[in-house]
Amino acid sequence: MPDRSWFLAIDGKQQGPYPDAQLRDFIARGMVTAQTMVWTEGMAGWQKAGEVPGLTSPAGPPAMARTGDPLTGDAEIGQAASLNVGVWPFLGRSLLYIIGLLLVIPAPWIATSFYRWIVSRISVPGRPNLGFTGRVGDIWYVFVVSGLSIYADAIDNTYVSFVVLVLGAFLAWMILRWIAGNLSSNGQELPISFTGSALGYVGWYLLMCISYITIIGWAWVITAWMRWICRNISGTRREVVFNATGLALLWRTVLFALGCVVIIPIPWVLSWYFRWYISQFALVERGATG
Repeated sequence: MPDRSWFLAIDGKQQGPYPDAQLRDFIARGMVTAQTMVWTEGMAGWQKAGEVPGLTSPAGPPAMARTGDPLTGDAEIGQAASLNVGVWPFLGRSLLYIIGLLLVIPAPWIATSFYRWIVSRISVPGRPNLGFTGRVGDIWYVFVVSGLSIYADAIDNTYVSFVVLVLGAFLAWMILRWIAGNLSSNGQELPISFTGSALGYVGWYLLMCISYITIIGWAWVITAWMRWICRNISGTRREVVFNATGLALLWRTVLFALGCVVIIPIPWVLSWYFRWYISQFALVERGATG
């Protein structure tokens, strides 16, 4: 019945009708998953797309064969993530995040809002409508301490500065775990978690700081650090990788810093730099990086 029309139920709302060809296009692009509820004339009731015979079969349209198995969250090998943000919204949200930390008290609310906004604008192949479900009360104290540590870092004392440095790395580790554990796709929570140890994360952070002595060595340390983080992301059927080289990170970061010094280009270089950075994360078949 190639001429049938389909209705979808996404986030509790009915959508459609869509022609059969358009529905299969949605499936090929990962916009409709195996868990999406669908209905067409002749069906006794709503069913999950993955349970409808023939709808998600390998004999589907060529587009589905090219993209792997989007219904289970698998994306084409090597497909990269992307950040879809406007220049001014990204600048405004970033400034608001910094201001929130400086004011300390509103930090948990502003930080949670920022992560919810930024995650919703990241596109990941096979993970349509990426979202963030973290709540303000989850780790509110982390953002409060992060705000207070900014002022503590102003104290002219080597011991205090070192403690603040280590504390900052530990807090960043907690935030990373929080974000990874609260991701969703099409309104459904993903079984993803970051399993890297706090000691390992702090160690990489300190190594990065020390590497600045080499002038350019930090770029290679950061790329190695990102790959360590990727190796410690669990719950995905495919492996997350970081493709940037040290040289690519080096010259882009230098250009970004120069743009910030000039001040006027800040909105554009900020958006350009972070869009590139996110695009360096991709999904590959596990073991393909050997």
